[in-house]
Formats: sequence, C-alpha cells, structure tokens
Amino acid sequence: VQLVESGGGSVQAGGSLRLSCAAFGYTYSSRMYMGWFRQAPGKAREGVASIDGDGSTSYADSVKGRFTISKDNAKRTLYLQMSSLKPEDTAMYYCGASWSVVAGLRGTEYPYWGRGTQVTVSS
Repeated sequence: VQLVESGGGSVQAGGSLRLSCAAFGYTYSSRMYMGWFRQAPGKAREGVASIDGDGSTSYADSVKGRFTISKDNAKRTLYLQMSSLKPEDTAMYYCGASWSVVAGLRGTEYPYWGRGTQVTVSS
C-alpha cells in the first residue's frame, strides 16, 4: 500500500484547508482503517481523525467540531476537511492505513504511511 498526501499549505487562523490522501497498490482495500495524524516540531505524533471500513469515525478532542474525515472508495482517496484552523494546528500531517480492526487513533497500529503534507496556520 502506498499513500500520497496533498493539499497542505499556509493559511491564516480561522481559515480552512482540505487534505487528500490517495492510496495505491493492489493490497489496498476500502475495508482498511484509515487515519490522519500530525506531528509538530519537538512534539510526539498524535492521532487527529480515523475512519474504519464501515465509515465510523473518531476524532481527537482538540479537533472535534472543526475537522471532518471522509473517504471516497471509488477514488481510493481519504480526505480531511479542516475548518476554523488555529496556529496550534500547525504540523506535518500524515495519513496511515491499517488492517487492524482496533486501529483508531493509535499510530502504532498503522504499518502504512505517506510522506506527509505541511500545514502552517498563522495568527
């Protein structure tokens, strides 16, 4: 499974961005758990949002009500719609894929990762 993120950029606080993650490879399946994670300089990676094979979602408390995860199975693409962005959302954002049924926001459950896309939010 190969994952390629896009859509990052620089935006002012209060703005919006939509991240995309395209999945490639014959081993990818729409049944996989997919997640968005982020890592800011000097900080540990944290789970942001995840979606399972049935479409059930989960979010970190810090982004609830502001971010929405979704996927288009036909396009093999995962999305993260980010609104009301804050400077503390600044980080490299990664998407991950997993066959684990309990993956959720646990980064250690994800063996497949993209290279990331940078999001910078200025105040």
